[in-house]
Formats: sequence, C-alpha cells, structure tokens
Amino acid sequence: MPSGSWMFGTMETPRPSYPDVMKDHRERVALEAAEAAERHRQEIAEQSSALNSAEMRIRAWERVHGVRLPESATHPVLAVAAADTHLTLEEIREEQRRRRESPRR
Repeated sequence: MPSGSWMFGTMETPRPSYPDVMKDHRERVALEAAEAAERHRQEIAEQSSALNSAEMRIRAWERVHGVRLPESATHPVLAVAAADTHLTLEEIREEQRRRRESPRR
C-alpha cells in the first residue's frame, strides 16, 4: 500500500525564524501606532475645523477627550471646549440648549 506522506511533505511551507517573527511583530506594532496617531491628529483637526458646524466640532471634542459636554451652562470645562473647538462660549451654550430641547435618541 503506497504511503500518502509524500503528498504532505512537499506542501509544507517553511516556518519563519524567530527574528523574522519579531521583526514582523515590531513592524505591525509600529504601523498600528502610526495609524492611531494619524487618526488622533485627524480628530484634533476635526474639532477645530472651520468647515465643521459647532455640533460636529463639539462631537469631535467629546470623542478626543472621551467625555460628554456637561449640561451645566456654568461648568468650567466649557471654556476648555470653546478654546479647543475655536468656538465662543455662547456657541457652546447654544449647542447645550439644542441638546436639551431635542428629543433623546
């Protein structure tokens, strides 16, 4: 009875060496870090772009900082949000009012 081992022996691909695996891993990690940095840079730009509405800038600011805009019109972080988004405090407060008046999703 013929052995079937000859069919599998020639089909195996050589396994990469340890240094090759580590090099691939380092390259992948570096690429992922570069992509994350680029996404962050784009989000920072989006939060202050004059091409975006106040609502879009504030939503971008919330994503960058991982927080929701406070509901209080006197909260100290509103000044930070205004500076980061290049909006006035009144524009920030107008977005707060709009959110209060719109039905929740």
